Amino acid sequence: MAAMADRLLAEQFQIVTDPVADSVALSAIFAVLSLLTLFLLLGVFRVRAWLAGVVSLVVALIVAVTVYAMPVGQALLSASEGAAFGFFPILWIVINAIWVYNLTVVSGHFDVLRRSMERVSPDMRIQAIIVAFCFGALLEALAGFGTPVAVTVVMLMALGFPPLRAAAVALIANTAPVAFGALATPITTLGTVTAGASTDPRLNTDTLGAMVGRQTPILALVVPLVLVAVVDGRRGIRQTWPVAVVAGFVFAVGQFLASNYISVPLTDIIASLAAAAAVVLLLRFWQPSETPDLSEEVSRERSPASLTTVGRSAGTVGPAAGSAGPARGSGSGNPSGAADGRGGASTEDGPGGAGTGSGPDAAGAPNRSGNAGGAGNAGDPGGSGDAGTAGGSDGAGAGGGAALGGPEAAGGAGGDRARPDRAADESARAGQGVAGRAEGGVAGRDAPVEVARAYAPYLIIIVIFAVANLGPVKEALAGEPWTVVFRWPGLDVVGVNGKPLASTNFTFGWLPAAGTLMVIAGVLTTVVLRVRPGAALRAYGRTYVELRHAIVTVMAVLALAYVLNQSGQTSTLGAFLATAGSVFVFLSSILGWIGVAVTGSDTSANALFGALQVQTAAKAGLDPLLLAAANSSGGVLGKMVSPQNLAIAAGAVGMAGREGDIFRKVVLWSGVLLLLMCVIVTLQGTPVLDWMVPSE
Repeated sequence: MAAMADRLLAEQFQIVTDPVADSVALSAIFAVLSLLTLFLLLGVFRVRAWLAGVVSLVVALIVAVTVYAMPVGQALLSASEGAAFGFFPILWIVINAIWVYNLTVVSGHFDVLRRSMERVSPDMRIQAIIVAFCFGALLEALAGFGTPVAVTVVMLMALGFPPLRAAAVALIANTAPVAFGALATPITTLGTVTAGASTDPRLNTDTLGAMVGRQTPILALVVPLVLVAVVDGRRGIRQTWPVAVVAGFVFAVGQFLASNYISVPLTDIIASLAAAAAVVLLLRFWQPSETPDLSEEVSRERSPASLTTVGRSAGTVGPAAGSAGPARGSGSGNPSGAADGRGGASTEDGPGGAGTGSGPDAAGAPNRSGNAGGAGNAGDPGGSGDAGTAGGSDGAGAGGGAALGGPEAAGGAGGDRARPDRAADESARAGQGVAGRAEGGVAGRDAPVEVARAYAPYLIIIVIFAVANLGPVKEALAGEPWTVVFRWPGLDVVGVNGKPLASTNFTFGWLPAAGTLMVIAGVLTTVVLRVRPGAALRAYGRTYVELRHAIVTVMAVLALAYVLNQSGQTSTLGAFLATAGSVFVFLSSILGWIGVAVTGSDTSANALFGALQVQTAAKAGLDPLLLAAANSSGGVLGKMVSPQNLAIAAGAVGMAGREGDIFRKVVLWSGVLLLLMCVIVTLQGTPVLDWMVPSE
């Protein structure tokens, strides 16, 4: 038995692109089966994302072994390498980034940061830009995975936005920053899967980030204007275009400069903070000609169900009481969202989720009574969230509302009533402490030192990443013992040309990895925000609990991607699509859009289609760097129409079951912006704009 196992593991496998009757077209039918399985399970049958990923992986393994004659041992080793890469560095980045975010919630400084942005202007059109575009981009930079939509949509409702409009604004805003979300996790994934599929030296995280940074900034120029149009139509554009133009322009410049010359992981942090600062500076010298009260439309747009939900005290809007925070795929609620009010809002990586943030009143709801509790009965549809009253006009004390691990995070879809646990108590106490330090005792006015602390985690991250990316430091950390490169044990796969695949080498950069740098930033954040070590450790543990389904999903999808790539299935699809010739340069962004629309994740779409884009480019005589980047840049526009994100938005605004209404509100914008991206990529593939493509 042992001898057989050794033989299976030692047997070398060479990729063949036409295993079925020597026909690429017939082989492509089998090669696409696992992808079709994934898309049908997610998009049609609405199966939980982690389960869909696992089932699709099994299908890919069966095709690899039975159709492509890949030895069982090699197929399993390929999947194991992909799963390992899914955890490190991908999930290692996400987990630690979300931990830093959770620390700000536990300490109460998340609400301080929110209030500092809310006070910039009373104009709801400008608030849409500041909250959804600037602050949402900051959340995307640090956490990603559904966080920006879940948090900003309830913040917008707290400011008086009608539910449908708040959802549309939050979803549309979550486009331009997505490719660099969670410290550029999608780009990191894209760099790894494409490097193993091509010998082009430009297919690495830095150059791919630079290329994407020459595409998505063009979207950033347009998105703020679209937000204003959604909020107030032509009047809004006419009266507030200066703010929209300044925000979009500064964000675009920041995104371009950071991705090309500073640090790819820091791109969205730098761009979002720069855009917010520019808007604040502009408003010191300019104000719109009028500030209409757009909240009057609330009664016309809200359904009776959402009025009931919003009318309760903090925390009954959205996936879990007191929760505007990230429902990050950690629960197992029904796929359609929080229809039962118990946290079923689907997320980027799976249905269900645990809210982490502030309910409407906690976020400064129109009643301004300061009832910002959220620890009570989070799992009960009628939970009152009355575990804390912070006082103050903005409900300053709730510091995050519900527990970080809400009912769906802790117990799945059982509908058990969540109890006021330690996390909620810590969050409430921390928030009240911050409120108690309000300047001069004025309700809702935070002391400058607390505002500085609220921004401190992001400045800490910028400094740490900037130092790690200095030439001499980066070069030193790239070598042993800080970074170790080794061949994946037992895996022996060669390409069509007979040469070993680069993807069989695993790079373990334990110190320079973005996730490790985030751990360092998190430790410093606990000191600056005065979070007790025990509370910080509990927040870290809860982060893993919240993301437990997302962890399985990401590891399964990356394992699927590796099996597809190393068995030759991706090569087969690339050869088949190459028959489209030069037309494929226009279609490449659409392929990324489809991937994100179905999976809800730019990271997953890059893992699935990154190598396919590169191999198709090579066979069609197109630029592989351009098409790989187009997969990510086009993909960001599919996020607003993905079922997962629609469910997050619907659950957060009390419109669960009405995802179709939100879809109709955003689908046209998704299509228009996708067409714009297709044109941009096509022109970059011609002499008109090919100067924008990095040559090295």
